[in-house]
Amino acid sequence: MSPGGEGTAAQAAGATVVLDIGKTNAKLTLIDAAGHTRAEVRTPNAVRQDGPYPHHDTERLWDWLLTQLREFAALAPIRALVPVTHGATAALVDDAGLVLPVPDYEHLPGDASDAARYDALRPSFEESGSPRLPAGLNLGRQLDWLQARFPAEFARARHVLMYPQYWAWRLCGVAASEVTSLGCHTDLWRPRERAWSSLVERQGWASLFPPRREAWARLGVLRPELAERTGLPTDCGIVCGIHDSNASLLRHLPTLKRSGPCTVLSTGTWVIAAALGSATRPLVEAQDMLANCNVFGDAVPCMRFMGGREFGVIAGAEPAAFGLAEIEALIARRTMALPCFAETGGPFAGQAGRVDGPLPATPAESAALATLYVVLMADCCLSALGAEGAPVVVEGAFTANAWFGGLLAGLRDGRQVIVSDDASGTTCGGWLLSQWGREVAAPQEAVEAVNPAGWRAYREAWRARAESGLLVP
Repeated sequence: MSPGGEGTAAQAAGATVVLDIGKTNAKLTLIDAAGHTRAEVRTPNAVRQDGPYPHHDTERLWDWLLTQLREFAALAPIRALVPVTHGATAALVDDAGLVLPVPDYEHLPGDASDAARYDALRPSFEESGSPRLPAGLNLGRQLDWLQARFPAEFARARHVLMYPQYWAWRLCGVAASEVTSLGCHTDLWRPRERAWSSLVERQGWASLFPPRREAWARLGVLRPELAERTGLPTDCGIVCGIHDSNASLLRHLPTLKRSGPCTVLSTGTWVIAAALGSATRPLVEAQDMLANCNVFGDAVPCMRFMGGREFGVIAGAEPAAFGLAEIEALIARRTMALPCFAETGGPFAGQAGRVDGPLPATPAESAALATLYVVLMADCCLSALGAEGAPVVVEGAFTANAWFGGLLAGLRDGRQVIVSDDASGTTCGGWLLSQWGREVAAPQEAVEAVNPAGWRAYREAWRARAESGLLVP
């Protein structure tokens, strides 16, 4: 990575705190100047069902954040704080705070008439690289509904803040926009032109978005009253922040320049295949392909599915340990989990998930079946993007699954699958923003392929059934 000018001030000696708000959990990580994790805490990212619509419990997260920062302040001198969050989320604020609760993107905004109005407004896929998605996953749909349903409150808003920048604003008082969140299936951005979409122009929203800053920019320092409350230094810098999947890409961008194309699988509640120079096929809107924007504003072809949530539905709340015996038994019996097990997104959106064949006999088999499912879905995304020829790097939650990388490698025709040495690419990416100009070596060693008997034939049968949406004898 190359230094970013205004962001280099964040490199002062001392520790960094990364606030990583995922769709399921929020995490706070204390990382020292050498990149070592000193402390980490988590809390559920609950959605409140009271009020005018389902919304994020920002006040509970805020109180939790400040409490944990006071504990972290006793462990190390903290010089920077970096917010990293999930996408498809924004806050409408005036000078005093929120004018409306922050909507949960899984909430369907409005009714059929609202949907019809928005469909007439939204830009084409060719313009925005943003597919038509269910519920509120297109942020433009949320904003259109809020403006129509709550016109007085919407008119009071001074800023629309993307979610990472909302937390930065609360911490330092400086409002900013940033391209990785703007370009995340929002319908608000034109990646090729690096400009607002026709939707923003048509609705007159451009003035609501504060000036764009780089993700690594140091927006300001911690508000004095927060420094006093938390015990953090008064000169603790607040970094602009980034969309979480793009944080996972950061340490791989230098590899792209040196070694050529690769595909990063960012895994968590969402599994996102980001083809860094490796996509060879055009994006297909109906398959939940999209053009995200990386930290430099470059369009990155992506495809995704809600793999972490689907894994949990199949495996259960507390997945059991399993081994090769369970994998082989499921393949031999042709027990298949067929998509999809989440209501939101993915290449098979709208199909009802089911288990075809003899049901798993034990909790261990259920966890093995969930693993086979997410491997096959990831493999399907790589093929649809045309990314078969490039190495695949697995980041995030699935790095803890001892079988995921090897089974995926078994389907990749000898192509490398590399499992990151860091279970949280988002946290590493957040830390790198505070150390802009510093490179951290990306993992290079490929995992050994796992090829149970009948694995590839099982893959072909699974694809045929998944793509047909029908039970096949």
